Amino acid sequence: MKNYLVKAYAMHEGVRIYAAITTGIVDYVQKQFNMWPTSTAALGRVLTMAAIMSSTYKNDDFLNIYVNGDGPIGKITVEAHDGKVRGFCQNPGVYLSHNNGKLDVASAVGAGFIEVVKDLHLREPFSSTSEIISGELAEDFTYYFAKSEQIPSSVGLGVLLDPDGKVISSGGFLIQVMPGCKDEDITKLEEKLKTLKPCSQMINEGYTALDIIKEITDGDFEFLEEKELSYECNCSKERFERGLISLGKKELLDIANSQEKIEINCNFCNKKYEFTKEEITKLADEAK
Repeated sequence: MKNYLVKAYAMHEGVRIYAAITTGIVDYVQKQFNMWPTSTAALGRVLTMAAIMSSTYKNDDFLNIYVNGDGPIGKITVEAHDGKVRGFCQNPGVYLSHNNGKLDVASAVGAGFIEVVKDLHLREPFSSTSEIISGELAEDFTYYFAKSEQIPSSVGLGVLLDPDGKVISSGGFLIQVMPGCKDEDITKLEEKLKTLKPCSQMINEGYTALDIIKEITDGDFEFLEEKELSYECNCSKERFERGLISLGKKELLDIANSQEKIEINCNFCNKKYEFTKEEITKLADEAK
Protein backbone atom coordinates (compact mmCIF):
# COMPACT_ATOMS: atom_id res chain seq x y z
CA MET A 1 0.00 0.00 0.00
CA LYS A 2 1.41 3.37 -1.06
CA ASN A 3 1.73 5.91 1.76
CA TYR A 4 1.67 9.46 0.49
CA LEU A 5 0.37 12.99 0.91
CA VAL A 6 -1.06 15.53 -1.49
CA LYS A 7 -0.89 19.28 -0.89
CA ALA A 8 -3.20 21.79 -2.57
CA TYR A 9 -4.59 25.31 -2.38
CA ALA A 10 -8.28 26.09 -2.65
CA MET A 11 -10.59 29.11 -2.60
CA HIS A 12 -8.16 31.43 -4.40
CA GLU A 13 -5.26 30.33 -2.15
CA GLY A 14 -7.29 31.25 0.92
CA VAL A 15 -7.15 27.66 2.15
CA ARG A 16 -4.29 25.18 2.29
CA ILE A 17 -5.15 21.47 2.33
CA TYR A 18 -3.10 18.35 3.02
CA ALA A 19 -4.59 14.87 2.54
CA ALA A 20 -2.71 11.70 3.42
CA ILE A 21 -3.05 7.94 2.94
CA THR A 22 -1.21 6.04 5.71
CA THR A 23 -2.76 2.55 5.57
CA GLY A 24 0.56 0.80 4.98
CA ILE A 25 2.28 2.67 7.83
CA VAL A 26 -0.39 1.80 10.39
CA ASP A 27 -0.65 -1.80 9.20
CA TYR A 28 3.13 -2.17 9.65
CA VAL A 29 3.04 -0.74 13.18
CA GLN A 30 0.14 -2.96 14.23
CA LYS A 31 1.93 -6.10 13.04
CA GLN A 32 5.33 -5.08 14.39
CA PHE A 33 4.01 -4.55 17.92
CA ASN A 34 1.10 -7.03 17.82
CA MET A 35 -1.24 -4.17 18.70
CA TRP A 36 -4.89 -4.49 19.69
CA PRO A 37 -7.55 -2.53 17.77
CA THR A 38 -8.07 0.58 19.92
CA SER A 39 -4.36 1.08 20.52
CA THR A 40 -3.84 0.73 16.76
CA ALA A 41 -6.50 3.33 15.99
CA ALA A 42 -5.10 5.84 18.47
CA LEU A 43 -1.45 5.49 17.49
CA GLY A 44 -2.38 5.40 13.80
CA ARG A 45 -4.18 8.73 14.07
CA VAL A 46 -1.19 10.39 15.75
CA LEU A 47 1.24 8.91 13.21
CA THR A 48 -0.93 10.30 10.40
CA MET A 49 -1.06 13.73 12.04
CA ALA A 50 2.70 13.77 12.52
CA ALA A 51 3.30 12.78 8.89
CA ILE A 52 1.09 15.64 7.72
CA MET A 53 2.52 18.21 10.15
CA SER A 54 6.12 17.35 9.29
CA SER A 55 5.29 17.97 5.64
CA THR A 56 4.35 21.56 6.47
CA TYR A 57 7.90 22.32 7.66
CA LYS A 58 11.27 22.47 5.95
CA ASN A 59 12.89 19.16 5.02
CA ASP A 60 15.50 19.32 7.80
CA ASP A 61 13.08 20.25 10.62
CA PHE A 62 12.14 17.65 13.24
CA LEU A 63 8.85 17.18 15.06
CA ASN A 64 7.95 15.30 18.24
CA ILE A 65 4.35 14.77 19.36
CA TYR A 66 3.44 13.52 22.82
CA VAL A 67 -0.16 12.67 23.67
CA ASN A 68 -0.13 12.58 27.46
CA GLY A 69 -3.53 11.12 28.36
CA ASP A 70 -4.57 9.33 31.54
CA GLY A 71 -6.43 6.55 29.70
CA PRO A 72 -5.30 2.89 29.57
CA ILE A 73 -3.30 3.35 26.38
CA GLY A 74 -0.83 5.55 28.28
CA LYS A 75 1.51 8.04 26.62
CA ILE A 76 1.73 8.14 22.83
CA THR A 77 5.10 9.22 21.44
CA VAL A 78 5.64 10.00 17.76
CA GLU A 79 8.59 11.51 15.92
CA ALA A 80 8.52 12.84 12.35
CA HIS A 81 10.88 14.34 9.83
CA ASP A 82 10.03 15.25 6.24
CA GLY A 83 7.16 12.74 6.00
CA LYS A 84 9.08 9.97 7.76
CA VAL A 85 7.51 8.85 11.03
CA ARG A 86 8.03 6.46 13.90
CA GLY A 87 6.12 6.04 17.15
CA PHE A 88 4.73 3.86 19.92
CA CYS A 89 2.24 3.86 22.77
CA GLN A 90 2.86 2.63 26.29
CA ASN A 91 0.13 0.00 26.17
CA PRO A 92 -0.42 -1.61 22.74
CA GLY A 93 -2.94 -4.07 24.19
CA VAL A 94 -6.08 -1.91 24.54
CA TYR A 95 -9.43 -2.86 23.02
CA LEU A 96 -12.31 -0.59 24.03
CA SER A 97 -15.47 -0.15 21.97
CA HIS A 98 -18.90 1.46 22.15
CA ASN A 99 -22.16 -0.50 22.08
CA ASN A 100 -22.38 0.13 18.34
CA GLY A 101 -19.02 -1.58 17.81
CA LYS A 102 -17.10 1.62 17.05
CA LEU A 103 -13.70 1.76 18.72
CA ASP A 104 -13.69 3.99 21.80
CA VAL A 105 -10.48 5.90 21.19
CA ALA A 106 -11.52 8.75 23.49
CA SER A 107 -11.70 6.51 26.57
CA ALA A 108 -8.44 4.81 25.62
CA VAL A 109 -6.64 8.17 25.40
CA GLY A 110 -8.33 9.85 28.36
CA ALA A 111 -7.85 13.40 29.63
CA GLY A 112 -4.57 15.29 29.63
CA PHE A 113 -2.62 17.35 27.13
CA ILE A 114 -0.84 17.25 23.79
CA GLU A 115 2.73 18.52 23.58
CA VAL A 116 4.37 19.36 20.26
CA VAL A 117 8.12 19.96 20.14
CA LYS A 118 9.61 21.36 16.93
CA ASP A 119 13.34 21.51 16.24
CA LEU A 120 13.59 24.27 13.67
CA HIS A 121 17.38 24.59 14.11
CA LEU A 122 17.07 27.68 16.25
CA ARG A 123 18.86 28.09 19.58
CA GLU A 124 16.24 26.04 21.44
CA PRO A 125 13.48 23.70 20.23
CA PHE A 126 10.01 25.25 20.21
CA SER A 127 7.51 23.55 22.52
CA SER A 128 3.77 24.13 22.83
CA THR A 129 0.93 22.35 24.59
CA SER A 130 -2.84 22.22 24.52
CA GLU A 131 -5.50 20.29 26.38
CA ILE A 132 -7.02 17.06 25.17
CA ILE A 133 -10.61 18.19 24.74
CA SER A 134 -12.21 14.97 23.49
CA GLY A 135 -9.64 12.18 23.17
CA GLU A 136 -10.77 11.46 19.61
CA LEU A 137 -7.53 13.20 18.52
CA ALA A 138 -8.76 14.92 15.33
CA GLU A 139 -10.70 17.42 17.45
CA ASP A 140 -7.77 17.69 19.83
CA PHE A 141 -5.33 18.61 17.06
CA THR A 142 -7.86 21.07 15.60
CA TYR A 143 -7.90 22.72 19.03
CA TYR A 144 -4.09 22.60 19.19
CA PHE A 145 -3.71 24.53 15.93
CA ALA A 146 -6.21 27.19 17.04
CA LYS A 147 -4.76 27.62 20.55
CA SER A 148 -1.04 27.06 20.13
CA GLU A 149 -0.36 28.13 16.56
CA GLN A 150 -3.26 30.56 16.07
CA ILE A 151 -4.14 28.97 12.74
CA PRO A 152 -7.85 28.30 12.13
CA SER A 153 -7.79 24.66 11.04
CA SER A 154 -9.81 21.50 10.63
CA VAL A 155 -8.33 18.05 11.11
CA GLY A 156 -9.74 14.71 10.01
CA LEU A 157 -8.09 11.47 11.14
CA GLY A 158 -9.24 7.89 10.88
CA VAL A 159 -8.16 4.26 11.10
CA LEU A 160 -10.58 1.54 10.00
CA LEU A 161 -10.16 -2.10 11.03
CA ASP A 162 -12.10 -5.17 9.89
CA PRO A 163 -13.95 -7.48 12.34
CA ASP A 164 -10.73 -9.48 12.82
CA GLY A 165 -8.85 -6.35 13.87
CA LYS A 166 -6.84 -5.97 10.65
CA VAL A 167 -6.09 -2.47 9.35
CA ILE A 168 -7.96 -1.86 6.11
CA SER A 169 -7.65 1.92 5.76
CA SER A 170 -5.96 4.86 7.44
CA GLY A 171 -5.44 8.49 6.59
CA GLY A 172 -6.34 12.05 7.34
CA PHE A 173 -6.44 15.65 6.25
CA LEU A 174 -5.42 19.07 7.52
CA ILE A 175 -7.21 22.19 6.31
CA GLN A 176 -5.69 25.56 7.24
CA VAL A 177 -7.31 28.93 6.62
CA MET A 178 -4.85 31.53 5.33
CA PRO A 179 -4.98 35.25 6.14
CA GLY A 180 -7.35 37.05 3.80
CA CYS A 181 -9.65 34.10 3.18
CA LYS A 182 -13.17 35.39 2.51
CA ASP A 183 -15.86 34.80 5.12
CA GLU A 184 -18.19 33.28 2.56
CA ASP A 185 -15.52 30.76 1.57
CA ILE A 186 -15.01 29.78 5.21
CA THR A 187 -18.76 29.33 5.62
CA LYS A 188 -18.92 27.18 2.50
CA LEU A 189 -16.06 25.02 3.77
CA GLU A 190 -17.68 24.61 7.19
CA GLU A 191 -20.94 23.44 5.60
CA LYS A 192 -19.07 20.96 3.43
CA LEU A 193 -17.24 19.47 6.40
CA LYS A 194 -20.55 18.82 8.19
CA THR A 195 -21.54 16.29 5.52
CA LEU A 196 -18.09 14.86 4.73
CA LYS A 197 -17.68 11.12 5.15
CA PRO A 198 -15.04 9.94 7.65
CA CYS A 199 -11.66 9.89 5.88
CA SER A 200 -11.07 6.21 6.73
CA GLN A 201 -14.40 5.37 5.07
CA MET A 202 -13.49 7.34 1.95
CA ILE A 203 -10.13 5.58 1.70
CA ASN A 204 -11.79 2.19 2.16
CA GLU A 205 -14.15 3.08 -0.68
CA GLY A 206 -11.17 3.67 -2.96
CA TYR A 207 -10.66 7.43 -2.63
CA THR A 208 -7.14 8.65 -3.33
CA ALA A 209 -5.63 11.57 -1.43
CA LEU A 210 -6.48 13.76 -4.40
CA ASP A 211 -10.06 12.47 -4.37
CA ILE A 212 -10.38 13.52 -0.72
CA ILE A 213 -9.28 17.04 -1.63
CA LYS A 214 -11.74 17.06 -4.54
CA GLU A 215 -14.50 16.01 -2.15
CA ILE A 216 -13.64 18.77 0.35
CA THR A 217 -13.38 21.49 -2.30
CA ASP A 218 -16.03 20.27 -4.79
CA GLY A 219 -13.22 20.00 -7.31
CA ASP A 220 -12.14 23.64 -7.07
CA PHE A 221 -8.50 23.47 -6.02
CA GLU A 222 -4.91 23.97 -7.22
CA PHE A 223 -2.65 20.92 -6.97
CA LEU A 224 0.76 21.74 -5.48
CA GLU A 225 2.68 18.51 -4.84
CA GLU A 226 2.59 14.84 -3.94
CA LYS A 227 4.96 13.56 -1.27
CA GLU A 228 5.87 10.04 -0.17
CA LEU A 229 5.32 9.11 3.48
CA SER A 230 7.04 6.25 5.28
CA TYR A 231 7.69 4.59 8.63
CA GLU A 232 11.40 4.74 9.35
CA CYS A 233 13.36 4.03 12.52
CA ASN A 234 16.96 5.23 12.75
CA CYS A 235 17.91 3.07 15.72
CA SER A 236 21.24 1.25 15.70
CA LYS A 237 23.50 -0.66 18.05
CA GLU A 238 25.84 2.33 18.10
CA ARG A 239 23.04 4.57 19.40
CA PHE A 240 22.27 2.15 22.21
CA GLU A 241 25.99 1.90 22.99
CA ARG A 242 26.04 5.67 23.59
CA GLY A 243 23.02 5.29 25.85
CA LEU A 244 24.71 2.57 27.87
CA ILE A 245 27.90 4.63 28.22
CA SER A 246 25.83 7.44 29.72
CA LEU A 247 24.94 5.10 32.62
CA GLY A 248 28.47 5.45 33.91
CA LYS A 249 31.36 3.08 34.54
CA LYS A 250 30.22 1.72 37.91
CA GLU A 251 26.74 0.75 36.76
CA LEU A 252 28.07 -0.87 33.58
CA LEU A 253 30.58 -2.94 35.56
CA ASP A 254 27.79 -4.00 37.93
CA ILE A 255 25.78 -5.18 34.91
CA ALA A 256 28.77 -7.02 33.43
CA ASN A 257 29.49 -8.78 36.72
CA SER A 258 25.88 -9.90 37.22
CA GLN A 259 24.81 -10.90 33.69
CA GLU A 260 26.28 -12.80 30.77
CA LYS A 261 24.43 -10.58 28.32
CA ILE A 262 21.63 -8.04 28.11
CA GLU A 263 19.01 -7.43 25.43
CA ILE A 264 17.58 -4.03 24.60
CA ASN A 265 14.43 -3.48 22.55
CA CYS A 266 13.85 -0.36 20.46
CA ASN A 267 10.49 1.15 21.44
CA PHE A 268 9.97 2.47 17.92
CA CYS A 269 10.52 -0.66 15.82
CA ASN A 270 10.77 -3.53 18.32
CA LYS A 271 14.21 -4.50 17.01
CA LYS A 272 16.37 -6.29 19.58
CA TYR A 273 20.02 -5.50 20.30
CA GLU A 274 22.18 -7.89 22.33
CA PHE A 275 25.24 -6.89 24.34
CA THR A 276 27.59 -9.52 25.76
CA LYS A 277 29.50 -9.27 29.04
CA GLU A 278 32.65 -8.48 27.06
CA GLU A 279 30.94 -5.68 25.12
CA ILE A 280 29.53 -4.12 28.30
CA THR A 281 32.94 -4.26 29.98
CA LYS A 282 34.50 -2.54 26.96
CA LEU A 283 31.82 0.20 27.13
CA ALA A 284 32.59 0.63 30.83
CA ASP A 285 36.18 1.45 29.88
CA GLU A 286 34.86 4.34 27.76
CA ALA A 287 32.51 5.61 30.47
CA LYS A 288 33.33 7.98 33.31
